[in-house]
Amino acid sequence: MKATIYHNPACGTSRKTLEILQQEGADVTVVEYLKTPPSKDELKRLYERAGISPREGLREKEQLAQDLDLTGGHVSDNAILEAMVENPILINRPIVETEKGVRLCRPQEQVRDIL
Repeated sequence: MKATIYHNPACGTSRKTLEILQQEGADVTVVEYLKTPPSKDELKRLYERAGISPREGLREKEQLAQDLDLTGGHVSDNAILEAMVENPILINRPIVETEKGVRLCRPQEQVRDIL
């Protein structure tokens, strides 16, 4: 099975999710999204496939999310996506995509839903 993980190696949950993928024998493509951020269209596609909104994909506990006033209900999905593209640290991770779907794997065990 092929899988793509949008990964931050400094994140324990992201590392554990990658480990699960490797243990399950997945052919994993690792995208270090802080170095190679997804486009706005790609993020939108991933969130739509996952069945979540960009707001649900926002890393709200990141100080920058508060500094940019993104955590209130008044901010549009489009504005959140644009902020994520400009500041990929705002993307909650890890996001995993397989042919069975996309999951924001928090907790990491959620990856098993799409294996």
